[in-house]
Amino acid sequence: MEQNNIKKIVIIGPESTGKTTLCKNLAQHFNTLWVPEFAREYLETHGTKYTYEDLEAIAAGQLKLEDEMINRLSSQIPDANCLMIDTDMYVLKVWSEYVFEKCSPFILEAIAERKYDLYLLCDIDVPWVKDYLREYPDEGPRIELMTIYKDILIHQQTPWQIISGNYTERTKKAIRAVEAIL
Repeated sequence: MEQNNIKKIVIIGPESTGKTTLCKNLAQHFNTLWVPEFAREYLETHGTKYTYEDLEAIAAGQLKLEDEMINRLSSQIPDANCLMIDTDMYVLKVWSEYVFEKCSPFILEAIAERKYDLYLLCDIDVPWVKDYLREYPDEGPRIELMTIYKDILIHQQTPWQIISGNYTERTKKAIRAVEAIL
């Protein structure tokens, strides 16, 4: 199957909203691969005290990983018709602007260049789960970040849907949303 026939579904949202769990569940359901969040690997390797410059390196790593998984998908599961992606450049943009009040042109250019077929925005209606890489356990920042993500998605052209409810409900809603574009 050619790469351009593969529908790319991006799961985004504030931290601790079940993005990785949803990616894994969708990949299993649709017999495909998923692209993990590169930031986790980067921070585990380089430490949690990151800089503005680190976010550009994380963005480059995320894009490279996405490309690698698209190539791997074509060879490992030739009949797959979609790829699940945990995080994209919108997440890096929000992260960068929220923490550093600016965003690298590299990230902004990647947003303009990369095309996706569906965004699934994970809602903040699940409990925050403590993790040494997570920074915003309080409700205020979670609400603020969710509002930022909604605003971004409203002002872009790719179809999107908010995914809410418990983890089972989220998976069912996400499956229906993906099926609608396949």
